[in-house]
Amino acid sequence: MNERDSEAVAAQFMAKGYSMAKSEDGADVVLLNTCSVRDHAEKKAIGKMQSIASGLKRKGKRKEVVLGFLGCMAQSRGEELLEKANLVVGTQKFHRTADYVDDILSGRREAVCDVDEEKGSEAEIKDHVLALPGGQNQVTGFVSIMQGCNQYCTFCIVPYTRGEERSRSIEDIVTECEALAEHGVKEITLLGQIVTSYGKREIGVKDGKSAFVQLLEAVNEIPGIERIRFTSRHREGDGDDLAEAYGRLEKLCESAHIPVQSGSDRVLKSMHRGYTRKRFLEIIEKLRKAKPGIGITTDVIVGFPGETEEDFDETLSLAREVEFDNAYIFKYSPRKDTPAAEMPGQVQQEVREERHARLLELVNDLAEKRYRQFVDRQVEILVEGPSRRNAARLHGRTRCNKIVVFEGSERHIGQLMDLKIERVGSFTLYGNPAIVNSD
Repeated sequence: MNERDSEAVAAQFMAKGYSMAKSEDGADVVLLNTCSVRDHAEKKAIGKMQSIASGLKRKGKRKEVVLGFLGCMAQSRGEELLEKANLVVGTQKFHRTADYVDDILSGRREAVCDVDEEKGSEAEIKDHVLALPGGQNQVTGFVSIMQGCNQYCTFCIVPYTRGEERSRSIEDIVTECEALAEHGVKEITLLGQIVTSYGKREIGVKDGKSAFVQLLEAVNEIPGIERIRFTSRHREGDGDDLAEAYGRLEKLCESAHIPVQSGSDRVLKSMHRGYTRKRFLEIIEKLRKAKPGIGITTDVIVGFPGETEEDFDETLSLAREVEFDNAYIFKYSPRKDTPAAEMPGQVQQEVREERHARLLELVNDLAEKRYRQFVDRQVEILVEGPSRRNAARLHGRTRCNKIVVFEGSERHIGQLMDLKIERVGSFTLYGNPAIVNSD
């Protein structure tokens, strides 16, 4: 979601005639889009801005450059950040960023801090940067379908920084997706803090289908769009209609990111997650029944306040039972003004570190076994562009969201290709296009 918001802000500037600087050193405007999910993310953003400001001051250019904080940290800290920058823009004001920068550069205002709520802001993140470096049109696109969250998990600051849930209309989202398809985008990822809560109040259930499944059906009908993904979901809104959609909608990719956070019912209740271990496993079973081979990833927090060794053992056993394709494991980080920060039984840092290492080792071992099953198999990938680690190679993703690297040429970008997998790396598959339809 942060990547999508940044893209939309960049597009606003380009529409006004600005261009992307090659580096911070040559920029007239430097904006940091911030995250508040963990304390480390906030410290990193502040440290980065201080480094940029110090460099400009040494060169005597500090007053000539607009420095700004955007996003969740901007929303939560507000005017206090004006000590380090001259622009602070909250999560419901991204679409006003370029106008505020114009005001500062023209001298109309010395500084701007806007973290107010704005009705209808969920429908304003529509702009896209459609060309990749080198002039190649992007193959995949992120589309924000809603803003905010009503879940109020006890560890999470997002409802306080992003506000309550607000959903765009299906028609508005489809129009954006159609425009992306016309520019060559083949894969759409629908974004929301909890996409399975999409349109509950605004749209509701129709013919036994949730608003989110109605949206999936509408996007599935768009010519030119070959694949649909979405993130993130929550078990409370994960109904049978969504599991059934995996088997029915041909463009809906068989991959699912389902944050579990803990394998212990006691911890899940303390987190205010609203489901049990049993309920989570039932959803996994339904998805694998509807779409065998579906790729399943998750998020886990270790060291949540009050988590005992027995609770952590429940998380380990859940990982063994599900055999996730990957898991994003986080050490609990207290966030200001969240209930969990004041809970008794705060787990010592060294215990969090040790549990993180143990779970990570288990997840990696299990994932390696699942990845090895792809060797000598043929898979379909959508070629996205040069590999991040080796620009001489290309990379794409399977429908179940595995990264595949292969030797190819620029003409392959944007194509759906069948490759034979020859070997496995760390969460990466390596394929050979010379074996099947390499033309």
